[in-house]
Amino acid sequence: MEEWKKQVRDSITTPQKVADILSISCEEISKVHNEFPLRITPYYLNLIEEKNDPIWKQAIPDMQELCGSGYDDPLHEEHDSPVKGITHRYPDRVLFYVSPFCAMYCRFCTRKRKVSDPQSVKETDLLNGINYIKRHTEIRDVIVSGGDPFLLQDETIDFILGQLRAIPHIEIIRIGTRTPVTLPHRITPSLCAILKKYHPLFINTHFNHPKEITPESKEACRMLADSGIPLGNQSVLLKGVNDDPVVMKELLHKLLQIRVRPYYIYQADLVTGTEHFRTTVQKGLEIIENLRGHTSGLAVPHYVIDAPKGGGKIALIPNPVIEHNDDEIVLKNYEKNLYRYPSSTCLQESDCRMVFADSE
Repeated sequence: MEEWKKQVRDSITTPQKVADILSISCEEISKVHNEFPLRITPYYLNLIEEKNDPIWKQAIPDMQELCGSGYDDPLHEEHDSPVKGITHRYPDRVLFYVSPFCAMYCRFCTRKRKVSDPQSVKETDLLNGINYIKRHTEIRDVIVSGGDPFLLQDETIDFILGQLRAIPHIEIIRIGTRTPVTLPHRITPSLCAILKKYHPLFINTHFNHPKEITPESKEACRMLADSGIPLGNQSVLLKGVNDDPVVMKELLHKLLQIRVRPYYIYQADLVTGTEHFRTTVQKGLEIIENLRGHTSGLAVPHYVIDAPKGGGKIALIPNPVIEHNDDEIVLKNYEKNLYRYPSSTCLQESDCRMVFADSE
């Protein structure tokens, strides 16, 4: 049996087992599990070093999940779903939900309402989704998502990608997967051979903390990158996990070293059961402010809020504009020095003093 299948087979899926391994209360975990199921691969569980460390917080059910406010579908994905499994929010692209399962059920998941429910994806849903994409010629970009598409068998992945690539108006295919982080063994030579058939293909994965970058995850990303697949990373800003400029910068630097381009930092969605993970928006802006100018641009992702009620992704940056009038714009750089730039398109000799003076 392939190692990734052994990891899935041996995953911790019961409160009693995780309680025995970690010497914690089974009763509390059971209460959370009844509402939001648990699943943890042995690989990811072994990354935990101590109680409530950043790995623990992402994987182990917490009673705080049963408290607080939130929404089952804060992004209105179901509202923007013309057929089951398709979210068509933007004009030229769709999200295609193809798998209800993940290697691990992250405690902050934005799709807690449906991930782990085998009834949330049926074979007919896949076929209906493909047919919808075929009929809508305005769609040029498909994001294959879940759950995790890589929890499907190779043959099913091959079928889905083959069907999409055969559609003339589909230009690019993107896959969202966290298996390089939680189940790196899933990235096998046979899977890479399938993926290589369907370029241009892009993969976004989901590292949240430097401790998730291990020899195994590094090898998984190497195999994907060597298959010609550009890799991006989408982190979620999580309280007690990565809401620190030093930790985030270390993560972003390590990602670049394993050939993964930082793409997004998400402000945590307003999902039921995740309120304890949410930071202030100011914390996210502080992190970006500590990245811009202090490290290479390649390491600086977009900080976005996926707007509630289906508003889509909105990028936020610390405001560098101090003043803007008909004559000039006054800007603050990463060192907090001020610089003046003329609004006029015709630079006069006298403007030079204005442009380069008054750094403070």
